[in-house]
Amino acid sequence: MKKNILLWFVLLLLVANKAIGQKNTYLMPRVIEKNGHHALLVDGKPFLMLGGQAHNSSAWPGMLPQVWAAVEAMHANTLEIPIYWEQVEATQGKFDFSVIDTLLLQTRAHKVKLVLLWFATWKNGSNHYMPHWMKNNAAKYPNVTNKKGQLIDSPSPNIEATLEADTRAFAAVMRYLKKADPQHTVIMVQVENEPGAWDTQRDYSPLAQKIFEGPVPAELLKPEVLKALKRPANATGTWKQVFEERADEYFHAWSVARFIGKVAAAGKAEYALPLYVNAALRDPLTNPMANSYESGGPTDNVIPIYKAAAPAIDVLSPDIYLDGSERILKVIELYDRPDNALFVPEASLAPHMAGYIYDVIARGGIGFSPFGIDSNRPDGKKTETVERLAPFAQDYKVFAPMMRELAQWGFDGKIKAVVEREDNAAQTIDLGAWQATVTFGSNWRGNDVTPNAKPNGRAMIIKLGENNFIVIGALCHVTFKPLGSNQGKVWQYLTVEEGQYEKGVFKPIRILNGDETDWGGPRLGSTPLVLQVTLSVR
Repeated sequence: MKKNILLWFVLLLLVANKAIGQKNTYLMPRVIEKNGHHALLVDGKPFLMLGGQAHNSSAWPGMLPQVWAAVEAMHANTLEIPIYWEQVEATQGKFDFSVIDTLLLQTRAHKVKLVLLWFATWKNGSNHYMPHWMKNNAAKYPNVTNKKGQLIDSPSPNIEATLEADTRAFAAVMRYLKKADPQHTVIMVQVENEPGAWDTQRDYSPLAQKIFEGPVPAELLKPEVLKALKRPANATGTWKQVFEERADEYFHAWSVARFIGKVAAAGKAEYALPLYVNAALRDPLTNPMANSYESGGPTDNVIPIYKAAAPAIDVLSPDIYLDGSERILKVIELYDRPDNALFVPEASLAPHMAGYIYDVIARGGIGFSPFGIDSNRPDGKKTETVERLAPFAQDYKVFAPMMRELAQWGFDGKIKAVVEREDNAAQTIDLGAWQATVTFGSNWRGNDVTPNAKPNGRAMIIKLGENNFIVIGALCHVTFKPLGSNQGKVWQYLTVEEGQYEKGVFKPIRILNGDETDWGGPRLGSTPLVLQVTLSVR
């Protein structure tokens, strides 16, 4: 009898040890850099966020069916959705994570990833998502004072009580996520939302004024930081002495960034997920003053200040609602930096914005997400959502099966892309031994083409080898010519295969030839295609 009991005990230990050995281990998401290119690692491999952001008030359980309908219609692999300080800590010191639990459960069921947006001290510059117990105590948690001595609708970043409350709450959220999400359903967290202040360049309260009249912090007086801010490398003194006409804006940017940096550091100490801050943009071409845009947020001109003041923030990201290809492409360029991964967490749902995903991917960007993908009504119609998301869905559908490959190619610097501009002019891509010319339009008849009614043509080319390429695009015509030692020689397509990626492997559907490749090369219609192209010089 004793032998049998001992035998069963040994067997149970073996089963338990085997179960422990088989327990899943999940690698922490993180942002990495190589030769100025970046990647977001999820499960240890580069991951491209094909995202969609829900409306501001859509994280409540009753709204989620509309959100998931939009995610499905869009072929998205990542949902961005807010969590609200006013709900998480409705009573001071008591935390309710039920909405987070619901989001985690439903996100896993839909087999996508999650980016949580911490709507807290700032939401588009205001304090609207602070808990009621803070809103009802304006003396302890005051707003910014403008030059006229009036309080405006924006919390002051110089108040320690506000900082302490936000820091404590965000740390509690991240502590809970670490416990509730060991499989890393959540891959990034946004800290605040479009922070800063409208209608004033800074806080002019007596407390803020006293700080402003003091010396500039040592972190901003480093030669490399001053150089990036276009100031003399030996500048020193007060904010006005060092930064002159930009002193007010730079002071507010430092104050906001320092506040967010401390909140982020407290959260990351609990759970080291990648963190980012998003920016309400200014005109990227004219260098305007901060009286024409939200002052204090991570606009392109104060990125060096944010990097110095908030090292716990991994990424500074642009919310793109601008018009005009020159402005949009300039913003993408400005936020694509060796010290900053390119991530567009919010963009207009206007159809023309879909093409800019190509430029983001080609630059090694880690993700793209249009805003307001759900219907924003509990009784929204799915057909309307599908129609509204179609311009993004058609590209996401092509990208989704090859998302990992695109992320890796972007990280390796193998992708180049063009986006049609307002003049519809053809554009060229240098590919080393070859040059590709991309002409935009539709309804091709020989070399005659109908120009696109709106500039929505796009193409990206991935260089797999000297003569081997993947071409992805729509509403354009792609042709090649040899360069270098082969320049001027006769060339031809060996093969042009139309297909798709499955589990990391290109699966051809057909070989294009004859009418489909005459007149210089393949024509891509309104539905994006994936082509594998092999060229030869005769």
